[in-house]
Amino acid sequence: MYQFSYSEILEDSPKDCRQREYDLFERAITLLRAAEGYPSQSPEMLGAIVFLQRLWTFLIKDLGHPENALPDKLKGQLISIGLWVMKESDLVVRGEHNNLSALIDINVLIKDGLK
Repeated sequence: MYQFSYSEILEDSPKDCRQREYDLFERAITLLRAAEGYPSQSPEMLGAIVFLQRLWTFLIKDLGHPENALPDKLKGQLISIGLWVMKESDLVVRGEHNNLSALIDINVLIKDGLK
């Protein structure tokens, strides 16, 4: 996964940032779709879940940064979605289910909102 400092991201244009986020969501969705039907502990499933969790960990951290200019209400909503994604993906890793449709759907919605 890509590593950027917050100051490096701030130097990018908002359009560049959105495109990078869009691309990361697209990659996460592609991995999730490719993992559908595989067991919870399969390399395909674990790879998709690890990528997704890293993406959302970064986003939650970014949303909580004091210099993040998004409205507080939107930040709160996105953090709530991110926490749900983390919880749901943990259930998959623990083998409680391997249905990725809800994870895919919510991430598609977020990705589409970036365009």
